[in-house]
Amino acid sequence: MPVKSMKSTLQQLAPGMTAAERRIATVVLADFPFSGLGTIQELASKAKVSAPSITRFVSKLEYAGYQEFQRQLIEELKESARSPVDLRGPRPQPQQGFLADYFRRIAERVADAAESVSDEEFQAFCALLGDPSRTVFIIGGRVSHGLASVLATSLQFLRADVQLLPSDPEQWPEYLQRMKKRDVLVMIDFRRYQKSLERLAEVATMQAAPHIVLITDQWLSPISRHASRVFALPVGVDTAWDSYAAPLALIEAAVVMVSERDWNTTRLRIEAWDRLRINAHDPATPLLLEGSPHAP
Repeated sequence: MPVKSMKSTLQQLAPGMTAAERRIATVVLADFPFSGLGTIQELASKAKVSAPSITRFVSKLEYAGYQEFQRQLIEELKESARSPVDLRGPRPQPQQGFLADYFRRIAERVADAAESVSDEEFQAFCALLGDPSRTVFIIGGRVSHGLASVLATSLQFLRADVQLLPSDPEQWPEYLQRMKKRDVLVMIDFRRYQKSLERLAEVATMQAAPHIVLITDQWLSPISRHASRVFALPVGVDTAWDSYAAPLALIEAAVVMVSERDWNTTRLRIEAWDRLRINAHDPATPLLLEGSPHAP
Protein backbone atom coordinates (compact mmCIF):
# COMPACT_ATOMS: atom_id res chain seq x y z
CA MET A 1 0.00 0.00 0.00
CA PRO A 2 1.39 3.46 -0.90
CA VAL A 3 2.93 5.35 2.01
CA LYS A 4 0.81 8.30 3.13
CA SER A 5 2.25 11.73 2.54
CA MET A 6 3.31 13.84 5.50
CA LYS A 7 0.62 16.33 4.56
CA SER A 8 -2.18 13.77 4.80
CA THR A 9 -0.64 12.32 7.98
CA LEU A 10 -0.64 15.75 9.67
CA GLN A 11 -4.28 16.31 8.73
CA GLN A 12 -5.26 12.87 9.99
CA LEU A 13 -3.44 13.25 13.33
CA ALA A 14 -4.51 16.86 13.97
CA PRO A 15 -7.58 16.02 16.15
CA GLY A 16 -5.42 14.13 18.66
CA MET A 17 -2.62 16.69 18.88
CA THR A 18 -1.88 19.03 21.76
CA ALA A 19 -2.48 22.75 21.30
CA ALA A 20 1.24 23.36 20.62
CA GLU A 21 1.40 20.49 18.12
CA ARG A 22 -1.67 21.77 16.30
CA ARG A 23 -0.04 25.20 15.97
CA ILE A 24 3.06 23.60 14.45
CA ALA A 25 0.97 21.46 12.08
CA THR A 26 -1.10 24.49 11.06
CA VAL A 27 2.03 26.48 10.20
CA VAL A 28 3.52 23.59 8.24
CA LEU A 29 0.29 22.98 6.30
CA ALA A 30 -0.37 26.68 5.65
CA ASP A 31 2.51 26.89 3.18
CA PHE A 32 3.40 23.26 2.64
CA PRO A 33 6.20 22.27 2.34
CA PHE A 34 8.11 25.54 2.33
CA SER A 35 7.16 26.58 5.87
CA GLY A 36 9.08 23.57 7.19
CA LEU A 37 12.23 24.12 5.14
CA GLY A 38 13.68 26.94 7.23
CA THR A 39 15.62 26.56 10.45
CA ILE A 40 14.06 24.96 13.49
CA GLN A 41 14.14 28.38 15.20
CA GLU A 42 12.19 29.95 12.31
CA LEU A 43 9.47 27.30 12.46
CA ALA A 44 9.28 27.61 16.26
CA SER A 45 8.88 31.38 15.96
CA LYS A 46 6.08 31.09 13.37
CA ALA A 47 4.23 28.54 15.51
CA LYS A 48 4.92 30.46 18.75
CA VAL A 49 6.45 27.41 20.43
CA SER A 50 9.93 26.50 21.65
CA ALA A 51 12.58 24.75 19.55
CA PRO A 52 12.36 21.64 21.80
CA SER A 53 8.63 21.51 21.00
CA ILE A 54 9.52 21.22 17.31
CA THR A 55 11.96 18.41 18.12
CA ARG A 56 9.27 16.53 20.08
CA PHE A 57 6.78 17.13 17.26
CA VAL A 58 8.96 15.57 14.54
CA SER A 59 9.83 12.72 16.89
CA LYS A 60 6.12 12.04 17.38
CA LEU A 61 5.84 11.80 13.59
CA GLU A 62 8.55 9.10 13.82
CA TYR A 63 11.38 11.07 12.22
CA ALA A 64 14.88 10.73 13.67
CA GLY A 65 15.32 14.49 13.75
CA TYR A 66 14.50 17.81 12.14
CA GLN A 67 16.85 17.17 9.20
CA GLU A 68 15.09 13.91 8.34
CA PHE A 69 11.76 15.75 8.65
CA GLN A 70 13.01 18.33 6.13
CA ARG A 71 14.36 15.67 3.76
CA GLN A 72 10.87 14.14 3.67
CA LEU A 73 9.36 17.55 2.88
CA ILE A 74 11.77 18.01 -0.01
CA GLU A 75 11.08 14.50 -1.30
CA GLU A 76 7.33 15.10 -1.26
CA LEU A 77 7.77 18.41 -3.07
CA LYS A 78 9.67 16.59 -5.81
CA GLU A 79 7.14 13.74 -5.92
CA SER A 80 4.14 16.03 -6.32
CA ALA A 81 5.74 17.78 -9.31
CA ARG A 82 6.95 14.71 -11.21
CA SER A 83 5.97 14.53 -14.87
CA PRO A 84 5.50 11.37 -16.97
CA VAL A 85 9.11 11.81 -18.11
CA ASP A 86 10.25 11.70 -14.47
CA LEU A 87 7.99 8.80 -13.56
CA ARG A 88 9.08 6.45 -16.31
CA GLY A 89 11.60 4.01 -14.88
CA PRO A 90 12.99 0.59 -15.78
CA ARG A 91 10.42 -1.63 -17.46
CA PRO A 92 10.76 -5.26 -16.30
CA GLN A 93 9.10 -7.78 -18.57
CA PRO A 94 5.66 -8.69 -17.11
CA GLN A 95 5.23 -12.40 -16.48
CA GLN A 96 1.59 -12.47 -17.65
CA GLY A 97 1.70 -9.87 -20.42
CA PHE A 98 1.47 -6.09 -20.15
CA LEU A 99 -2.33 -5.77 -19.96
CA ALA A 100 -2.79 -8.39 -17.24
CA ASP A 101 0.06 -6.85 -15.24
CA TYR A 102 -1.38 -3.37 -15.62
CA PHE A 103 -4.83 -4.51 -14.50
CA ARG A 104 -3.21 -6.09 -11.44
CA ARG A 105 -1.58 -2.76 -10.54
CA ILE A 106 -4.86 -0.92 -10.95
CA ALA A 107 -6.67 -3.47 -8.78
CA GLU A 108 -4.06 -2.91 -6.06
CA ARG A 109 -4.57 0.88 -6.17
CA VAL A 110 -8.36 0.50 -5.98
CA ALA A 111 -7.97 -1.84 -3.00
CA ASP A 112 -5.64 0.71 -1.35
CA ALA A 113 -8.23 3.43 -1.93
CA ALA A 114 -10.93 1.32 -0.29
CA GLU A 115 -8.81 1.20 2.87
CA SER A 116 -8.02 4.92 2.82
CA VAL A 117 -11.64 6.17 2.66
CA SER A 118 -13.88 5.52 5.65
CA ASP A 119 -17.55 4.71 5.14
CA GLU A 120 -18.42 7.74 7.28
CA GLU A 121 -16.49 10.07 4.94
CA PHE A 122 -18.06 8.48 1.89
CA GLN A 123 -21.62 8.67 3.26
CA ALA A 124 -21.14 12.35 4.18
CA PHE A 125 -19.92 13.07 0.63
CA CYS A 126 -22.96 11.33 -0.88
CA ALA A 127 -25.28 13.23 1.46
CA LEU A 128 -23.87 16.51 0.13
CA LEU A 129 -24.21 15.40 -3.50
CA GLY A 130 -27.76 14.17 -3.00
CA ASP A 131 -29.14 17.12 -1.01
CA PRO A 132 -31.64 18.83 -3.36
CA SER A 133 -31.35 22.09 -1.42
CA ARG A 134 -27.72 22.45 -2.54
CA THR A 135 -26.46 23.26 -6.01
CA VAL A 136 -23.46 21.07 -6.91
CA PHE A 137 -20.64 22.69 -8.89
CA ILE A 138 -17.95 20.41 -10.33
CA ILE A 139 -14.60 21.09 -11.97
CA GLY A 140 -11.42 19.20 -12.83
CA GLY A 141 -7.98 20.02 -14.15
CA ARG A 142 -6.32 19.53 -17.53
CA VAL A 143 -6.53 15.73 -17.40
CA SER A 144 -9.03 15.25 -14.59
CA HIS A 145 -11.69 17.33 -16.37
CA GLY A 146 -12.88 14.04 -17.84
CA LEU A 147 -13.58 12.68 -14.35
CA ALA A 148 -15.42 15.88 -13.46
CA SER A 149 -17.55 15.47 -16.60
CA VAL A 150 -18.43 11.86 -15.68
CA LEU A 151 -19.55 12.94 -12.20
CA ALA A 152 -21.54 15.94 -13.46
CA THR A 153 -23.26 14.07 -16.30
CA SER A 154 -24.18 11.15 -14.04
CA LEU A 155 -25.56 13.40 -11.29
CA GLN A 156 -27.65 15.33 -13.84
CA PHE A 157 -29.54 12.10 -14.48
CA LEU A 158 -30.38 11.95 -10.76
CA ARG A 159 -31.08 15.51 -9.65
CA ALA A 160 -31.41 19.14 -10.69
CA ASP A 161 -28.92 21.96 -10.08
CA VAL A 162 -25.68 20.27 -11.11
CA GLN A 163 -23.20 22.56 -12.85
CA LEU A 164 -20.01 21.51 -14.65
CA LEU A 165 -17.65 24.46 -14.68
CA PRO A 166 -15.83 25.05 -17.98
CA SER A 167 -12.04 24.89 -18.26
CA ASP A 168 -11.79 28.54 -19.27
CA PRO A 169 -11.16 30.70 -16.14
CA GLU A 170 -12.71 33.67 -17.95
CA GLN A 171 -16.11 31.98 -17.55
CA TRP A 172 -15.73 31.17 -13.84
CA PRO A 173 -17.12 34.50 -12.50
CA GLU A 174 -20.56 33.51 -13.82
CA TYR A 175 -20.52 30.39 -11.62
CA LEU A 176 -18.88 32.09 -8.64
CA GLN A 177 -21.74 34.59 -8.54
CA ARG A 178 -24.26 31.74 -8.32
CA MET A 179 -22.55 29.95 -5.43
CA LYS A 180 -24.08 30.09 -1.96
CA LYS A 181 -22.78 28.96 1.39
CA ARG A 182 -24.84 25.74 1.42
CA ASP A 183 -23.69 24.74 -2.06
CA VAL A 184 -21.07 22.12 -2.89
CA LEU A 185 -17.98 22.65 -5.04
CA VAL A 186 -16.32 19.36 -6.04
CA MET A 187 -12.76 19.91 -7.28
CA ILE A 188 -10.59 17.20 -8.86
CA ASP A 189 -6.85 17.94 -8.98
CA PHE A 190 -3.86 15.60 -9.22
CA ARG A 191 -0.11 16.09 -9.05
CA ARG A 192 1.45 18.82 -11.15
CA TYR A 193 -1.45 20.64 -9.57
CA GLN A 194 -3.23 23.37 -11.50
CA LYS A 195 -2.55 26.78 -10.03
CA SER A 196 -5.74 28.25 -11.50
CA LEU A 197 -7.86 25.69 -9.62
CA GLU A 198 -6.15 26.60 -6.36
CA ARG A 199 -6.98 30.25 -7.04
CA LEU A 200 -10.59 29.30 -7.87
CA ALA A 201 -10.90 27.53 -4.50
CA GLU A 202 -9.49 30.57 -2.73
CA VAL A 203 -11.86 33.00 -4.47
CA ALA A 204 -14.87 30.69 -3.95
CA THR A 205 -14.06 30.51 -0.24
CA MET A 206 -13.93 34.30 0.04
CA GLN A 207 -16.96 34.85 -2.21
CA ALA A 208 -19.48 32.31 -0.86
CA ALA A 209 -17.67 29.73 1.31
CA PRO A 210 -19.34 26.66 -0.25
CA HIS A 211 -18.53 23.15 0.95
CA ILE A 212 -15.41 22.33 -1.08
CA VAL A 213 -14.82 18.62 -1.60
CA LEU A 214 -11.41 17.78 -3.04
CA ILE A 215 -10.57 14.56 -4.87
CA THR A 216 -6.78 14.38 -5.16
CA ASP A 217 -3.76 12.10 -4.78
CA GLN A 218 -1.80 11.14 -1.67
CA TRP A 219 0.48 14.17 -2.01
CA LEU A 220 -2.55 16.49 -1.67
CA SER A 221 -3.33 19.37 -3.99
CA PRO A 222 -2.88 22.83 -2.38
CA ILE A 223 -6.66 23.12 -2.69
CA SER A 224 -6.79 20.96 0.45
CA ARG A 225 -6.26 24.02 2.65
CA HIS A 226 -9.64 25.35 1.47
CA ALA A 227 -11.52 22.03 1.43
CA SER A 228 -13.90 20.83 4.12
CA ARG A 229 -13.57 17.24 2.89
CA VAL A 230 -10.56 15.65 1.15
CA PHE A 231 -10.25 12.28 -0.58
CA ALA A 232 -6.54 11.54 -1.02
CA LEU A 233 -6.38 8.53 -3.32
CA PRO A 234 -3.43 6.52 -4.67
CA VAL A 235 -2.69 7.10 -8.36
CA GLY A 236 0.86 5.82 -8.95
CA VAL A 237 1.19 2.47 -10.76
CA ASP A 238 4.95 2.52 -11.44
CA THR A 239 4.57 3.70 -15.03
CA ALA A 240 5.10 7.05 -16.76
CA TRP A 241 1.37 7.71 -16.38
CA ASP A 242 -0.66 7.83 -13.18
CA SER A 243 -3.89 5.85 -13.03
CA TYR A 244 -7.17 7.51 -12.11
CA ALA A 245 -8.99 4.19 -11.68
CA ALA A 246 -9.35 4.70 -7.91
CA PRO A 247 -10.83 8.23 -8.20
CA LEU A 248 -13.18 6.97 -10.92
CA ALA A 249 -14.29 4.11 -8.67
CA LEU A 250 -15.05 6.62 -5.90
CA ILE A 251 -17.08 8.74 -8.31
CA GLU A 252 -19.02 5.76 -9.63
CA ALA A 253 -19.75 4.52 -6.10
CA ALA A 254 -21.01 7.97 -5.11
CA VAL A 255 -23.36 8.10 -8.10
CA VAL A 256 -24.76 4.67 -7.23
CA MET A 257 -25.23 5.64 -3.57
CA VAL A 258 -26.96 8.94 -4.41
CA SER A 259 -29.32 7.14 -6.79
CA GLU A 260 -30.18 4.51 -4.19
CA ARG A 261 -30.93 7.01 -1.40
CA ASP A 262 -34.28 7.87 -3.02
CA TRP A 263 -34.72 5.41 -5.84
CA ASN A 264 -38.34 6.36 -6.56
CA THR A 265 -37.34 9.98 -7.28
CA THR A 266 -34.34 8.75 -9.27
CA ARG A 267 -36.51 6.43 -11.36
CA LEU A 268 -39.04 9.16 -12.17
CA ARG A 269 -36.31 11.59 -13.18
CA ILE A 270 -34.57 9.06 -15.45
CA GLU A 271 -37.89 8.12 -17.07
CA ALA A 272 -38.70 11.78 -17.73
CA TRP A 273 -35.17 12.34 -19.05
CA ASP A 274 -35.52 9.39 -21.45
CA ARG A 275 -38.90 10.58 -22.76
CA LEU A 276 -37.49 14.02 -23.53
CA ARG A 277 -34.29 12.62 -25.03
CA ILE A 278 -36.12 10.26 -27.39
CA ASN A 279 -38.57 12.94 -28.49
CA ALA A 280 -35.79 15.45 -29.04
CA HIS A 281 -33.70 13.08 -31.17
CA ASP A 282 -36.49 11.64 -33.34
CA PRO A 283 -38.38 14.27 -35.41
CA ALA A 284 -40.87 11.58 -36.50
CA THR A 285 -42.02 11.08 -32.90
CA PRO A 286 -44.78 13.46 -31.67
CA LEU A 287 -43.52 15.62 -28.80
CA LEU A 288 -45.79 14.21 -26.09
CA LEU A 289 -44.74 15.05 -22.56
CA GLU A 290 -46.17 13.78 -19.31
CA GLY A 291 -48.98 16.12 -18.31
CA SER A 292 -49.73 17.14 -21.90
CA PRO A 293 -53.46 16.90 -22.81
CA HIS A 294 -52.50 14.62 -25.72
CA ALA A 295 -50.24 12.35 -23.69
CA PRO A 296 -51.47 8.79 -23.14
